[in-house]
Amino acid sequence: MDSEIVWTPSEAQKKASAMWAFSQRAGFEGDYPALLDWSIREPEAFHALLWDALGIVGDKGEAAFRAGPTIKDAQFYPGARLNYAENLLQSRDAAPAIIAHRDDGTRREISRAALYDEVSRMVQALRAAGVDQGDRVAAIVTHDIEAIIGYLATAAIGAIWSSCSPDFGPEGASDRLCQIDPKILIAVAGYGYGGKRIDVTPAIRAVAEGTRLEKIVVIGDGVPETLSGLPAIALADWLAPFAPGEIAFNRLPFDTPLAILYSSGTTGKPKCITHSGGGLLIQHKKEQVLHCDLKPGENFFYFTTCGWMMWNWQVSGLASGATLVTFDGNPFHPAPNALIDLIDAEDIAIFGTSAKYIDACNKAGLKPRETHRLEKLRLILSTGSPLIAPSFDYIYRDWKADLLLASISGGTDICACFLGGNPLLPVRRGELQCALLGMDVDTLDDEGHPVSGAPGEFVCRNAHLSMPVRFWGDPDGKRYHESYFARFPGIWAHGDYVEKRPSGGFIIHGRSDTTLNPGGVRIGTAEIYRQTETIPQIGEAIAVGQDIAGDQRVILFVTMRDGAALDEALEKTIRARIRSGASPRHVPARIIAVAAIPRTRSGKISEIAVRDVIHGRPVKNTTALTNPEALDLYRDLPQLRD
Repeated sequence: MDSEIVWTPSEAQKKASAMWAFSQRAGFEGDYPALLDWSIREPEAFHALLWDALGIVGDKGEAAFRAGPTIKDAQFYPGARLNYAENLLQSRDAAPAIIAHRDDGTRREISRAALYDEVSRMVQALRAAGVDQGDRVAAIVTHDIEAIIGYLATAAIGAIWSSCSPDFGPEGASDRLCQIDPKILIAVAGYGYGGKRIDVTPAIRAVAEGTRLEKIVVIGDGVPETLSGLPAIALADWLAPFAPGEIAFNRLPFDTPLAILYSSGTTGKPKCITHSGGGLLIQHKKEQVLHCDLKPGENFFYFTTCGWMMWNWQVSGLASGATLVTFDGNPFHPAPNALIDLIDAEDIAIFGTSAKYIDACNKAGLKPRETHRLEKLRLILSTGSPLIAPSFDYIYRDWKADLLLASISGGTDICACFLGGNPLLPVRRGELQCALLGMDVDTLDDEGHPVSGAPGEFVCRNAHLSMPVRFWGDPDGKRYHESYFARFPGIWAHGDYVEKRPSGGFIIHGRSDTTLNPGGVRIGTAEIYRQTETIPQIGEAIAVGQDIAGDQRVILFVTMRDGAALDEALEKTIRARIRSGASPRHVPARIIAVAAIPRTRSGKISEIAVRDVIHGRPVKNTTALTNPEALDLYRDLPQLRD
């Protein structure tokens, strides 16, 4: 059965959207299913129209798409020449480009004209330091104005940017950045979080010791003594010799590398996922302009760090003429409503966050509808983990009744989305609205047959704009192939366990590599979390499968809230809730209270690490975790011995 509709756009809202206008140009008059089908069947026509409709700056070339022997070999815009930064820096007026906030109350603003000038100065500094096309510029930075300037200056030259957030620590940062042999490192020496000051210099030194850095550029008040002996210079001093001027943007082929992102690294050293400038520009602009209806001059917020793909994604909003509103620090500091205050203070139209944040606001009892105006807010984006059905209820009840709540899903692998929102379609409780344009997605069983009415392996059958160019340090492409194409030959297997809905929407049940299998029945962990998140005594939960006696049983670990205890009565409540809300197969064999749950640096719970620990297997890369010490809580537990 279809899920309950919780919001429907009015006809006026539909017809005012860029998606409606695009559908008209394609000849489909607001019929999204027909438009999606056409975008998949006619890739040449679709991508030719996409370039024109999005106003891409550059030379499109004669063809928009050229098929290959496999989807890996397909080419988008094979004769095109463009530059990512040029497309983001088209406007040079006095309107704000970035409004940057920190959790200590700092607010900074830079106009589009000033942003262009500062990028031009950094381009000159990079070139003077010998940075050229294809060189790597690494960064350990906060989500702030300087990071965006560095990214755009690197892109203007045709060099390759790769950033980590400063909370990665020495091993996490070096495991990533040392693989790509950067020429320059741009870094903050320290940062604030929730009223505390954290030193980043150990991470900077670790990267310096593992690479052949020619220069370390330090954002802040100067170079601290702890970096003595390294080729470090303060950002202001590095830029001082250069005056603003015209930028000579290096227009390059579509698939020229722009950015290197990293997998979470929970199964080994992080993979260096290399993305193209053309792919990210056009894919992001497609998603933002068409699927989010992002308009010039709107204030666009996403809570992210520079170590998460959503940072790259938000920065691309400059290409649509939006103003980026950024925030660095603890989203609940100095008060739980810090980000909600920001919506009103900056008239934010699009507010992007994580499912975890929405759930935390719900559990904290926040009701913005009663305390805030939310006047301009029209779209909430949620990603990072599945958005559970009660969170839809919470947003429409306690935030705002008339807005589009879009649960979106993709990943670092494509630095973009497969599934997401749509201003032409209704929002159904607990569902992602649709597959995005140009994405031929499906769900398969273990034999590769399409699944109907049940969850399956999530795949994409066609080439898509932001497929990685390659993995850095993978010269024969073996790791790339094994990551996406080994499971189902010729088809991109994304690693999610997903259910297609009759409505055309989707429900994500969790990662397929952590899918539970008790009694041979495949179960997504998100189905369990949807139930535990409705129990107020539980802070968080993590479910894993324990192999025992030739079968697998479900083990549920929970953290407790506000002094609650996991007693027999609460265990009965948990089991009853899971049994009635999911199925008897989902009911855990053991429920165990723990003090903490291990998380990756991007904030995701690490089911793989916990699963390995309870089986006595080594965890392959603890530096990918923000709190690896939490793993000790799961070792040699007596509750798991029988």
